[in-house]
Amino acid sequence: MSAVEMIIAGRKKDLGDGFTVARVLPYAKRRRVGPFVFFDEMGPATFAPGTGIDVRPHPHIGLATVTYLFDGEMDHADSLGVQKTIYPGAVNLMTSGRGIAHSERTGPKARADGHHIHGIQVWIALPTQDEEVEPEFAHTPAEDLPQFELGGATLRLILGSAYGHTSPVKVRSAMIYIHAEMPAGSAFDLPKAAGDLAAYVVSGSLETGGEPVGPGHMAVFAPGEQATLRARADSRVMLLGGADLGPRVMEWNFVSTTAERIEQAKADWRASIAGDWQDTPFAMPPGEDEYIPLPGDPDPGPKR
Repeated sequence: MSAVEMIIAGRKKDLGDGFTVARVLPYAKRRRVGPFVFFDEMGPATFAPGTGIDVRPHPHIGLATVTYLFDGEMDHADSLGVQKTIYPGAVNLMTSGRGIAHSERTGPKARADGHHIHGIQVWIALPTQDEEVEPEFAHTPAEDLPQFELGGATLRLILGSAYGHTSPVKVRSAMIYIHAEMPAGSAFDLPKAAGDLAAYVVSGSLETGGEPVGPGHMAVFAPGEQATLRARADSRVMLLGGADLGPRVMEWNFVSTTAERIEQAKADWRASIAGDWQDTPFAMPPGEDEYIPLPGDPDPGPKR
């Protein structure tokens, strides 16, 4: 019996200007891996001068997000008043809790010069008791993350604990999130962890549990199984997993243990739009005057 339970291929979508996003989680037959309920690979993409990414302000509840870049940069702004440029290797953990709104855009200089971007965005479900915490944003520079060698590979621990190391980033449940650079022929065993584990091949090629895993594919391991990751070519790999927090309801940008809370979040977003963000459930990030409506609602479109 293979240690690999299934292999999920990322479903690619072209968002325009040659910017492609590959959705891996949620998947029809695998909604989550541990607390990870959403996994997207962004790019790689090259933007010509004068073009870039513009994700207008939108809301979240019940989750934490991490945008982790290999190349490029992205400007984050949120309703807490945080404005931060995300650079490769750094961790920017946004905990939505009871509700936050944020935007993601290409900054003015990168837009003017033209730029290359490539990265991973994940959503992490919050434990039930933490779903309504106050929202927060935490930045951790790349140099503060544990980086170590294992079986000829170089690993950076983004979140959680593994291989005797612990990331300084505060998390609310047991998890593992690792960026591994694996030269051809390097190999290491999966970390010991309670819960689910998966490996996503960003580039290159792996062999694990007797199965080949190519770029853009995620190998999800059977619970309790041990396996070795072996690079068949120079490879970039993301390891993720941890304790399963139980089923979650996901609709649009909202995650919750109950459908009723999702409906409340939808009503709160509509009320915030109608109230022009004045004393409303959601606030507008600084410097923003646009928003993304709920699917099916009237869309004013971008102003820029």
